[in-house]
Amino acid sequence: MEYFKSGLKSVLGTPVVEEQPSGADIVERLVERVHHSTLLADRRDACRALKAMSRKYRIEVGAKGMDALCQVLQHDRADAEIASYALDTLKLIMNNEIYDEEEIPDITAKDSHKLGERFTEIFIKKQENVGLVLDYLEEFDFHVRWPALQLLLLLLTNKAKDVQEIILVSPMGVSKLIDMLSDSREVIRNNSVLLLTLLTKSNANIQKILAFENAFDRLFDVILEEGNADGGIVVQDCLNFMLTLLRNNISTQNFFKEGNFISRILPLLQLPADDEWSIQRINNMQAVFQIIRTLVSPTNPAQATSSCQQAMHTSGILKAMCNLLVANGVPRNPLTEAISTVAELVRGHTDNQMYFEAVKSNGIPSKDVLVLLLWSMLNDKQPFEIRCAVLYCFQCYLYRNDLGKMKIIQQLLPSEKEVTETCASHLLCQGLFNKEPLGSWFSAVALSHALIDNPDGKEKLLDIKLASNDQDPPTLLQQIISSIQATDKAQFKIGYLMFLSTWFAHCSPAIESFLKINNGIPYFITQANRLENEEIEEIVSGLSTFVMGICLAFNPDTVDNFKKDSLKHLITKRIGVETFVDKLNDVSRNESYTRASKHPQPTAQNSHSLLLDYEFCKLFKMLEGAYNNNGL
Repeated sequence: MEYFKSGLKSVLGTPVVEEQPSGADIVERLVERVHHSTLLADRRDACRALKAMSRKYRIEVGAKGMDALCQVLQHDRADAEIASYALDTLKLIMNNEIYDEEEIPDITAKDSHKLGERFTEIFIKKQENVGLVLDYLEEFDFHVRWPALQLLLLLLTNKAKDVQEIILVSPMGVSKLIDMLSDSREVIRNNSVLLLTLLTKSNANIQKILAFENAFDRLFDVILEEGNADGGIVVQDCLNFMLTLLRNNISTQNFFKEGNFISRILPLLQLPADDEWSIQRINNMQAVFQIIRTLVSPTNPAQATSSCQQAMHTSGILKAMCNLLVANGVPRNPLTEAISTVAELVRGHTDNQMYFEAVKSNGIPSKDVLVLLLWSMLNDKQPFEIRCAVLYCFQCYLYRNDLGKMKIIQQLLPSEKEVTETCASHLLCQGLFNKEPLGSWFSAVALSHALIDNPDGKEKLLDIKLASNDQDPPTLLQQIISSIQATDKAQFKIGYLMFLSTWFAHCSPAIESFLKINNGIPYFITQANRLENEEIEEIVSGLSTFVMGICLAFNPDTVDNFKKDSLKHLITKRIGVETFVDKLNDVSRNESYTRASKHPQPTAQNSHSLLLDYEFCKLFKMLEGAYNNNGL
């Protein structure tokens, strides 16, 4: 009976239910067509279908179809359409983005955000696959070159180091990439900049190749086309790429200088005609400042830095930067960076220091730029970042500048001529006794730099007396000792102690004057013996100990009760050798010491954490070692 029923159903046309093929089955059939079909049109249709399915069935398309897609790239290059489908599909497979329609098996759901990275790893295991993509960059057809470029961007994003190494050994690989900067289509040219930036990151060999492949020239051409500093994000991308090529790479820096590219920076430093600073202009200008600072960085070889500093002067860049400092309406962030840039342009370079010293403001009456900057540094209403930048600028102006150092000291000495204008020295001397701890600290550090490698200046400083209504006004040294004893604020004390340490080191006359001051040594012994819980107070105690160590090391043996042997006995008895050394070690172990020792530029998160100076740390390290080795 069942036999007749089933036959009747068939005759009457009842549909026979068949199982629908799964997505994986469809993908497998399409891959078979790509692999084995002899008709180009059939392979092209299969690739189009795989592209359409690669969002929903990424895992299946990637796992089963990658080899077939690479085969298409290898054998069907003559057909732009099928190549475009293959490149687009590979791009969708290797994207780390999770698509809305994507079906992800439970077993891989946890690591679904790494799928693109994993497929990239499989793809680049065969290095010739990357070579195939590079070959397609030679195709001018937009529908081929554009997906090839996007695919390379993904490969570099996912596996930068591996792809860099493959491109480095690929014949003409880098040349093919640099040629895209000349593409007339902006979307390709602009994304080429991003790709090259990724390619060169942390790879000095590729940086050199790109530099010698004329990358700088092409980048400046793009920047000019886009409107220099007034251009958009493309200008910023070009400048960031240039910075990547130059940073920590002396070879590319030398090529940049010798190729006369420094002069091509100048148009980027023009002030806006309407005094308007858009966010994009600020970003562009700050990138330019970073490029300049990279070329003249204190960490570069001295000869290379000096050569670039001279080129910056000759090309007019130093002048343009100084104009920025005295211009109206420059926003805070670019002004801060401009001050730091000028600092490194003049650091240790005599001609540049002399030029900077002579710069005047545009106002009536005009003021020395040094005076204007120091006013900003001592003004507690100014942003902390700008004040730190000014200190750095002043330090760089004095670095290896014997004439500048002596001029600062000379301006403080008594003079028969009436002083009608405020000078840098008077501002700093007044700032030493500022009511604001940070202002006093800035002044102490700035003045201490005028005493580095300046023995004559140290002795002349002993003759300075401060303005007072007293018949016998105090000397500068007496007033500093009095101020240390009168304040309970650690930042005040640290500034004064660093200044005294720099002054006393290798200067017996200054130590003699100090030892003659009543309660000088007794106060410092008390400070050294204090039991401190806070790190900042440990620094005060350690620096007080350090000053006494200097007095011991450079003692002139001319002051009764405090001759070298007497002072050594007093320190041993009142402090103890072990405690003396521990106090010094407290300073060198402090985080502020570690931070300040790394770079000449002062850095701190806020005003309260700015405690020690780079040059002072160098002095401390040198003399601390002598104390520990020789004992008391």
